[in-house]
Amino acid sequence: MQISSRAIVAGWKHHITGIGLETAYFAGLAGFAERKAAGHGIILKFQRVRPRSNRAFQPLRADEITPSFLRRTLATLKRRNFDIVSIDDACERIKHPAGPRRFAVLTFDGGYGDFRTYGYPVLQSHDVPFTVYVSTGLIDGVAFPWWLGLEAVVAQTSRISLVMNGEERRFRSTSVAEKYQVFDVIYQWLRGLPAGDATVALKDMCTRYHVDLKDSVRGALMTWTDLSILASDARATIGSATINHGMLTVLSEAAARRDIALGRRVLESALGRDCLHFAYPFGKDGTFTGREMRIVRDAGFASAVSSRAGLVAPGGANDVFDLPRLQWDGSRSSVRVLQVLMSGLGLPRRNRMPKPGH
Repeated sequence: MQISSRAIVAGWKHHITGIGLETAYFAGLAGFAERKAAGHGIILKFQRVRPRSNRAFQPLRADEITPSFLRRTLATLKRRNFDIVSIDDACERIKHPAGPRRFAVLTFDGGYGDFRTYGYPVLQSHDVPFTVYVSTGLIDGVAFPWWLGLEAVVAQTSRISLVMNGEERRFRSTSVAEKYQVFDVIYQWLRGLPAGDATVALKDMCTRYHVDLKDSVRGALMTWTDLSILASDARATIGSATINHGMLTVLSEAAARRDIALGRRVLESALGRDCLHFAYPFGKDGTFTGREMRIVRDAGFASAVSSRAGLVAPGGANDVFDLPRLQWDGSRSSVRVLQVLMSGLGLPRRNRMPKPGH
């Protein structure tokens, strides 16, 4: 009796975690899943693009890819016959029934300066469209990338004491392992605060532990000149991620509306072009809700992307104000693993493959 590819994939889905994504690739499962996913798309989320560092303590390494990895990813997408499209084109495909070809959207969050230096030339050489989501306050200097400051504090400090949720906490961060643990605890706490409060807390830590705050972020972010150069490229889409890049759910509705709408207006005024696409800051479960989706829609955006993993289906299966993305963990370097994820295998069950029309 002949067994269909659908049955083979279904039978193996339960074992992907156990056997590993690399093994799934060599077992040929990604190819089966790709054929099943004909017409579906993926939105890839990257952040920093720069050469690999040899520093022992790199808590944000998952947010980075190398230029080489980006080149290999683009070559893989082309070899696997993905149509690499803009976010505008993706939204059009989402509205209509599936064609035979899969599509991919390349997105880059954070507004990091190294994207301009290392990522953009790679995209230029491959002549592909891409989207950059930026929080304008980070570029203007009215908001602060507290996560970079936190990395500097933990890296340079062996003992940290601070008040978290009204309780004094003391942390020892002598070894590299301890530093990773301390960073994770404080990061999760700061992420749950309004952006302004997180910045105040971080600046206080820098003052108390004699960490040069400006040095910790010098050159890390794009300038308006960098962004203008990107915006002049017809292949580029510049999207918004609010003014302050803070968790929207901790804000009042009025404050969230202001942060979302003002980010768009600042970009449109500075770049002289429409800003129609939005990215939820952090963008995972708990960082935005139906309220934020409604506000983004009311603000006149055409789409909004999250950081929740999943494939994108045509024919109305996805809400364009809650588009899933595949967020690549930069601590991995295997394009084979990325191929397995792009096929839909290894993703959370509820996000693997929405059915068109549902």
